[in-house]
Amino acid sequence: MISEKQFNKEIDLIIANAIREDVGDGDHSSLACIPEDANGTAKLLVKDEGIIAGVDFAQQVFNFVDPGLELDVRIKDGSEVNYGDVCFYVSGLSQSILKSERLVLNAMQRMSAIATKTNAYAKLLDGTGTKILDTRKTTPGIRALEKWAVKIGGGENHRFALYDMIMLKDNHIDFCGGITKAIETTKQYLRDNSLGLKIIVEARDLAEIKEILSIEGVYRILIDNFNYEDTRKAVELIGDKCLTESSGGITLETAGKYAECGVNYISSGTLTHSVYNLDLSLKAV
Repeated sequence: MISEKQFNKEIDLIIANAIREDVGDGDHSSLACIPEDANGTAKLLVKDEGIIAGVDFAQQVFNFVDPGLELDVRIKDGSEVNYGDVCFYVSGLSQSILKSERLVLNAMQRMSAIATKTNAYAKLLDGTGTKILDTRKTTPGIRALEKWAVKIGGGENHRFALYDMIMLKDNHIDFCGGITKAIETTKQYLRDNSLGLKIIVEARDLAEIKEILSIEGVYRILIDNFNYEDTRKAVELIGDKCLTESSGGITLETAGKYAECGVNYISSGTLTHSVYNLDLSLKAV
């Protein structure tokens, strides 16, 4: 996984680029009618229910736009919220608050939706020994925000990107010429480049599970698009030789059944690619 330093750099880049995109050469609506030295206060109002996420991110946005803005947090990330709740008050220059408003809302609405959906999976899997993972099926340019939201919701992050873990999927295996060749070639590549990356290998059937198990050095097997019965058989075959992960169209309705099969992880792209934003507003008080 990427380091905290790398992750923070991603967040900084997201903020800088989003403000550049939204503000350009100036927020002319505010510049036109609000005095430069006018002060005000606004509240983050919840008009929905779910798990709030992005409060800490909002603090970073406000600080980037104007370090003089002050945040009074009433509800922290990861908390359940209901219609009418106020998450925080922000005070300072009115122009600065308005310059920050859209980025804060866009991010928090999406992050909260992701955290809410992730939390539903996390609650469902609680006590089973199975953890919910995200994927790389994220919105280009804001992956760090979406994976942050997954953690706030009680999930765990899969690899961040292509550079922090090896994942040999069906196309890698087919292009390379088979499972054994793909794994052995990968292990040599890691040695040649002094890389300590973990290796995950996708299996499409039980025969491929057995072939993967015949080769040392695999960290986790991705049991992809297996039915419940074959997933149980795969988990029995793998035992404690490496970790297991189920994936492939798993939903809230089916996740519990896959957890009962004994897998260590379930990964779902729906955590990030199929959510509806929580309704939030930033209102002057």
